[in-house]
Amino acid sequence: MEQADNLLGRIRKNYHSFSKGQKRLADYITENYDKAVFLTAARLGKEVGVSESTTVRFATQLGYKGFPEFHRALEELVRNRLNSIQRMEVTYGHVPQAEILDRIFQSDIEKIKLTMEHIDHSAFELAVDTLLGARTIYIIGIRSCAPLASFLGFYLNMIFPDVRLIQTNSSSEIFEQMFRISQEDVIIGISFPRYSMRTLKAMEFANNRNAKVITLTDSIHSPINLYSSCNLIARSDMASIVDSLVAPLSVINALVVALCMKKQGEVVDTLQSMEKIWDEYQVYSSDEMNHVGDTDRLYDDGHREDE
Repeated sequence: MEQADNLLGRIRKNYHSFSKGQKRLADYITENYDKAVFLTAARLGKEVGVSESTTVRFATQLGYKGFPEFHRALEELVRNRLNSIQRMEVTYGHVPQAEILDRIFQSDIEKIKLTMEHIDHSAFELAVDTLLGARTIYIIGIRSCAPLASFLGFYLNMIFPDVRLIQTNSSSEIFEQMFRISQEDVIIGISFPRYSMRTLKAMEFANNRNAKVITLTDSIHSPINLYSSCNLIARSDMASIVDSLVAPLSVINALVVALCMKKQGEVVDTLQSMEKIWDEYQVYSSDEMNHVGDTDRLYDDGHREDE
């Protein structure tokens, strides 16, 4: 977590070499990083009483390439330091009620754009090839990441014969479900701030048994990447009580489609078989629709109206 954890450390380390204006910036950021994260270079400078150029030089003197990289480090700091209540107060204290809908849409669009621009295509292809060669695929995602894990597990089950979505009621149960994991297997760990310790332990457990580890997370500095050889990075929301997971979901969609294309024949056969089952057992509502005026229509209990 170099960018996040070391931001304040970098400030402390370089404090003695700062100019008076830069020291004011350092003091403000140290004491008010939850507010500074919402400010541009110009607005941050104005808040402290220095020029925009001083703010930019401050970022470069800390070792960042520019203000944008410094700001990403500040986002990491906020994301990992604030609890859910503080994150809600910070976010919604700055957004008027009338603007929330548009602001959230725009924020989600930005997360997808940033992910698309920076995702490692070679890591994506490695993830596809690794899954294709796996005997068993394990998937773990906890708390807000659980829906992502469930969604991925649902579709991988249509592509592969042995996919196991790890249930996460307790840490001990996680290890019991992973007991037979080995070097022939793959585990996909999904974790976004605040990072789950149980997911981290599951990654460690799999790595110790020589299983291949794929992670879907928000940063190369994410702790679960310690045990991964294939990291898929997707941007999530910086600070909110509701985690924005649209970008990770887009990565999952792309992964599923890529795998389907690689196993197109098997997937078509599976879907044809499933369609017959869905039709036979009336899985979808189109099989159960009642048509007005049709005396032969079916009700939920399977009896005909004229019976």
